[in-house]
Amino acid sequence: MTPEEVRLLYEFDAWANHRVLDACAALTPEQFTQPLGSSFSSVRDTLAHIMDAQWLWLERWRGRSPATFPQAKDYPDLARIRTRWAKIEADLLGFVRSLTATGLERSLSYQNTRGVRFTNPLWQMLQHVVNHGSYHRGQATTLLRQLSARPVATDLIGFYRERSGQPLD
Repeated sequence: MTPEEVRLLYEFDAWANHRVLDACAALTPEQFTQPLGSSFSSVRDTLAHIMDAQWLWLERWRGRSPATFPQAKDYPDLARIRTRWAKIEADLLGFVRSLTATGLERSLSYQNTRGVRFTNPLWQMLQHVVNHGSYHRGQATTLLRQLSARPVATDLIGFYRERSGQPLD
């Protein structure tokens, strides 16, 4: 994996996150936090998980191993999530834009939130974070459908199509 490929993946990830956040703007505050019985209880909780996982991994790459995630209830509305996510996204994109080929190959050690130590090459962790976001954005899509809201496509091919001026669908 090259630094250019990592940057492209993270541009895709930011694009997809923005699309999901924009789709969620159509929800009422009640719908946004409504328990729906998914992996994470609500649309809000799902978005907070994606966002906070990005923060957690970035912290690990900076040499810190947070023991806990922030709580989804700390984000009572979409505006709070957007504000926090904008900062995380800027920090994350800044981090990946600074990477070199050598840096991608280095192994990093961290503790997960249960205190178990792991060591992986940075490029594997970077891929994981984008894959993780894709998985949970798919869950958010299902939740939007359950709430009769219009979901949006966040597939990687859609990102490539949009960048080249083609229609998404």
